[in-house]
Amino acid sequence: MAAPTHHSSPQPVGPAAGGAAPVFSPLYQQIKALITRSLQSGEWKPGELIPSEAELAARYGVSQGTVRKAIDELAADNLLMRRQGRGTFVSTHHEEQVKFRFLRLVPDAGSSQALRMERQFLECHRVRAAADVASLLGIKSGEMVLEIRRTLHIGGEPVVYEDIYLPGAPFRSLTAERLERYRGPLYALFESEFGTRMVRAEEKIRAVNAGRQEAEILKIPLGQALLSVERLSFSYGDQPVELRRGLYSTARHHYRNTLS
Repeated sequence: MAAPTHHSSPQPVGPAAGGAAPVFSPLYQQIKALITRSLQSGEWKPGELIPSEAELAARYGVSQGTVRKAIDELAADNLLMRRQGRGTFVSTHHEEQVKFRFLRLVPDAGSSQALRMERQFLECHRVRAAADVASLLGIKSGEMVLEIRRTLHIGGEPVVYEDIYLPGAPFRSLTAERLERYRGPLYALFESEFGTRMVRAEEKIRAVNAGRQEAEILKIPLGQALLSVERLSFSYGDQPVELRRGLYSTARHHYRNTLS
């Protein structure tokens, strides 16, 4: 896609290399890409009100309907949030609606909206990235990463035991003491203090049996079935910024996803 300036009209994607037929992107998708670029550059910060649909339509030289369709998709992607009578805001991980956006484990009797989540940090230290971790995070093998080991408790019961890996350079000032002091969700901390917003994630899920260590930590019988969940989270521009490897106890909880 030819990248217009903020105040010029969007242009269709040009011919592909090798003389292939031109590939055209729908106009609202081009506007969506421009708005996303402004979010990525920090023009509008998390929690801030963005310009109105009329203002954006004038800015990009398109109809309000085109802007509205782009914003609808960005809201569906949880990048923007509409508030009745107030306008459209940049989503933030401090919002209740997105606090547990990537956590799909919910009690058998209840919903994710009612989760009383507590966490316990077990370890936080810097290590050299193993080859598989480095590959997923897009860094060189042996580079420093921050490894965080913790448990999550729902209703006082340990249900998640996970390792979190973060690239060392962007998170060089993150320490165990800072983690312990912070009371909000980790993604909100990453967003507000490290300028890193998680916008999407990919997961791999498989069934495993609890070994001795995880059985002891999750207070379950040795060999009990667990969900092994590997989640890679991305910031703007599909930049991988966090790897989580968790074991989920499903004795009284289940993994829930919405397909559309």
